[in-house]
Amino acid sequence: MKTGKVGHWTGEELARIAQADDLHVSPFREDGVTYGTPTWVWCVVVGEAVYARAYHGGRSSWYQAALKQGAGRVRVAGIVRAAVFLPVPQEDPVQEAIDGAYREKYQGSPYLEAMLSPRARVATVCILPMKEE
Repeated sequence: MKTGKVGHWTGEELARIAQADDLHVSPFREDGVTYGTPTWVWCVVVGEAVYARAYHGGRSSWYQAALKQGAGRVRVAGIVRAAVFLPVPQEDPVQEAIDGAYREKYQGSPYLEAMLSPRARVATVCILPMKEE
């Protein structure tokens, strides 16, 4: 995918997404045109980007499709956007900020520790909207 297709979230979108608990990712299927089945995932906002992790790690089907296809669609907080999925290396310094955002947003959840684990951390994607043509 060409990086020229990557757009930016607006401040209003980021504020809505930061509060939302309903992000659904639909990476493209093999044909690169058909959207896959929407999968509900936890998301956080760090800076001007949205991040999501796969609870079951690198073998999660939505995560594998997101890496392979690199694009698809997201639905969150009443927003529906074509999106780009970019892998975030485990050693990337932004991972610490993502951990902090997960701790703040999902504190008290029995699933939080799993989302901070190496298994989930290795399956982190940055979600950015595609530029609107």
